[in-house]
Amino acid sequence: MKFFIVILAVIALVYAKDEWVPKTEAELQAIVKDCLEDFHLNNEQLQQYTTYQQPNEEPIRKYMLCNAKRVGFFSEHEGYHVDRVAKQFKLDLDEAEVAAITEGCADKNVEGSSVDVWAYRGHKCVMTSKIGERLKARNQKIEQ
Repeated sequence: MKFFIVILAVIALVYAKDEWVPKTEAELQAIVKDCLEDFHLNNEQLQQYTTYQQPNEEPIRKYMLCNAKRVGFFSEHEGYHVDRVAKQFKLDLDEAEVAAITEGCADKNVEGSSVDVWAYRGHKCVMTSKIGERLKARNQKIEQ
């Protein structure tokens, strides 16, 4: 019995260490930099991306997917992790409201789209919501 309890404790510790936590601004910036190195965008694409005019182009989709996966928002098998998006991007919205918006944008990819198209579809939906409006406003304040 003691052995069983020790095993359960070890398993609990392993899962606790793997629990996702929101990323800091420094971590997010490092992820952006790494994804730009892996999926280079030309100057026009980078300008479009940073001004939230993200056309449905393969380089932008792949870069977006890289960010979503490295932040821990997106899994190639499950799609978007609604709870993680809600924890990261509460901004001045209620976490439950962010989760509801994200849930409405998440899909199970019944179309069988490629992973980058699937992730892009969800991202574009979220960015046309209150979440996107708040992110754009926050980034404009930071730039000023």
